[in-house]
Amino acid sequence: MTFANPDDDALRALLTCVKTIAVVGLSPQPARPSYRVAQAMQHYGYRIIPVRPLVDAVLGEKAYASLADIPFAVDLVNVFRAAEHVPAIVEQSLALHSMQRPFSTLHHLPAAIWIQEGIVAEAAAREAQAGGMTVVMDRCILKDYVRLFTA
Repeated sequence: MTFANPDDDALRALLTCVKTIAVVGLSPQPARPSYRVAQAMQHYGYRIIPVRPLVDAVLGEKAYASLADIPFAVDLVNVFRAAEHVPAIVEQSLALHSMQRPFSTLHHLPAAIWIQEGIVAEAAAREAQAGGMTVVMDRCILKDYVRLFTA
């Protein structure tokens, strides 16, 4: 079974319901793509939660060393890490998703993971789907947001 991204209607529904995005690998450097994408998504009204060890804050939000360290629910995990790191991020996301602590602030929204453009980890993506997560892979969340909502 090969991985397939959600269609445009599902992406639109997902991005409409999401309010809080944990960005794994968010760089504090404004020239980096993760910073620019997260800053733009913040501009569009999303709360961005940086997940990056050894950084105190990015884009005015407190940074956390790992997903497990975030003391509140997030709606979507946006991954800006190399493909070899994605399986561990999926494991962390699935662990949070399966805990009693709600991973999503919206009861009707399944936990979601968005693996940024250029990053492909098919086995991890299928594992996340099998665990009940909505998965988008090898797509830019900002490009899709602009295409779906501002065009």
